[in-house]
Amino acid sequence: MKDSRGGASLSMTRGARVLLAIPLLLAALLTAKMPAQEPTLRVDVKLVNVFVNVTDRNGAIVGGLARENFAVYEDGRIQQIAVFEKQSEMPLNLTLAIDTSGSVHKDLAEEAAAARRFAHAILRSQDQMSLLQFATEVRELTPFTSKVAQIDRGLGQLRGDFATALYDAVFLGTERLGRKDGRKVLVLVSDGDDTAKNTTYAQALEQALRNEVMIYSIIDVPIEESAGRDLGGEHALITLAEQTGGKSFYVSEGGLDKAFARVSDDLRTQYLLGYYPQHQLPGMTFHRLEVTVPRAAPEDFNVRHKTGYFIDSQTRHN
Repeated sequence: MKDSRGGASLSMTRGARVLLAIPLLLAALLTAKMPAQEPTLRVDVKLVNVFVNVTDRNGAIVGGLARENFAVYEDGRIQQIAVFEKQSEMPLNLTLAIDTSGSVHKDLAEEAAAARRFAHAILRSQDQMSLLQFATEVRELTPFTSKVAQIDRGLGQLRGDFATALYDAVFLGTERLGRKDGRKVLVLVSDGDDTAKNTTYAQALEQALRNEVMIYSIIDVPIEESAGRDLGGEHALITLAEQTGGKSFYVSEGGLDKAFARVSDDLRTQYLLGYYPQHQLPGMTFHRLEVTVPRAAPEDFNVRHKTGYFIDSQTRHN
């Protein structure tokens, strides 16, 4: 005959085993009935902002267009416009880069005075401006600020030198602008002659597009009929502006004040179109953009915007 305490102990052990087995059995049954779940794929969908300027055949600004007037294509594929603003109220981050090399040194005082008037006219409380000078090297005279007095002090420190590091200025200026949020604009005042030969045109353009910076070129030709005039440099300033959605202006067409005023007008009359890329072509790091006004004849409107944007090869869109 077994000890009663031993029998009681054995009986409790069996009960405990039964109780433990019940939830395990239920879990097994539930697992058998549930279908296997596919692993979740996280897709990073980035809003692409495109700033657009529209002018008519005479060059006059076209306002009053609505969302339905525009069509946006990425790599030839139509996209759905998710964001539309007639006049963007996004903060403006603007870097003014002034050529102080020997070829344009004679105009330095005039450029500083016109730049000062431009800064006072364009800066709002939510905007920021920085000031660069470039000759043999690129120097930041004023970091980003919303205070025009600081820009004024920086303009008073412009100093000349011999060589021209134009593409270095574009590369460094757009790199710093890339860290900012909102609209990013680089205004270049130069004759287009690059003699430093450190950064190439292609490197400067890629940096501008990667950082989503619009370039406005104010072309100051020292002697218009000069045999030594750098037509290639002027063309580079024009194409840098065209490729990034900005615009170029010659100082000879009305003077510096008018050129700066046209930059200001252009920035104040931009449409903002935003979309989330759909059916994006795989394996591409640069995506080409086209914006049209479908109901208008092609010759009626000139639609200006950046030519495309870079994307990290590891990032995918749906």
